[in-house]
Amino acid sequence: MLLEVRVPPFDLPVPLALARAVDAVPEGPHLALEPKWDGWRCQVWTGGARVWSRHGTDLSRAFSDVAAAARALPDAVLDGELVAVLDDGSGVAFDRLQSRSAGRGPRRGADFTVHVALFDVLAVGDVDTRPLPYARRRAELLRLLEGGPDTLRPVPSTGDMREALAWVGALSGVEGLVAKPSGRYAEGLRSGWLKWRRRHTTEAVVIGVTATAPAAQALVLGRPSGGRMRAVGVSLPLPQPLRLAVAPRLHPAGGMRELPGTVGGLPGADPVRYRPVAPEVVVEIEVDQERLEFGRYRHRPRVRRVRGDLTPGLLDEAP
Repeated sequence: MLLEVRVPPFDLPVPLALARAVDAVPEGPHLALEPKWDGWRCQVWTGGARVWSRHGTDLSRAFSDVAAAARALPDAVLDGELVAVLDDGSGVAFDRLQSRSAGRGPRRGADFTVHVALFDVLAVGDVDTRPLPYARRRAELLRLLEGGPDTLRPVPSTGDMREALAWVGALSGVEGLVAKPSGRYAEGLRSGWLKWRRRHTTEAVVIGVTATAPAAQALVLGRPSGGRMRAVGVSLPLPQPLRLAVAPRLHPAGGMRELPGTVGGLPGADPVRYRPVAPEVVVEIEVDQERLEFGRYRHRPRVRRVRGDLTPGLLDEAP
């Protein structure tokens, strides 16, 4: 007997809630804390076995294993994160998700399994659940996922700051926390969601300055690799005090050049134009991942200070 699939009460894919980045761990009354996973944001329509990205790209073919598993759940539209879990039990690997790009689905011999860390429910059958408060939506999510596939599971949730902070680093793939207010689900930044990432510090060499207005200028960063200096990222724009501290130390080294947009942490973006400088200045940077991915930092680093006590030759090879 075929189960009846009810059409969701809105057009799919639907705009998702977004979280505003903050530098400190979010605190406050009536905030629910959830782990922030290192994966690809997605929405899943279980009844239609469809998967979309945050930007509305249809991922149903690329993640046909997820779409098929979703059919085992009651008819609903769910919000979550695609996570690549390594089969050897060593953790998660964000870069493995890239192997599903260009519409390629699961491959024989792959060393990972795609899971979905689910954290919200937008509709059940033809009923819109977004107007419900967080606690009601959370209870409905747990009900829907009870007894479901092992690869589609709810994220934990707590109001206890100590418990939430213990997840960061202890749970593989958790890179920070998301704080959610008690109200309804709203699209975009109107959601009131806040996200905090644990950050790491390291050093990089300044190899260029982006060709933009002073208030938006950023540094092109490099790390030694294989006996040469390799571009690994473009920083966030520098605040004025830091620009004034860095500028006198930089010496131009040729005409304008370009880097692929991906090096600046902007997949699909236009090339980054910059003016090269002699690789002489070392800066301390904040990054949200300890190791490079595809030879670059996925998110743009924040420059903290000039390291006048270090020279490029003292830096280790790029991790």
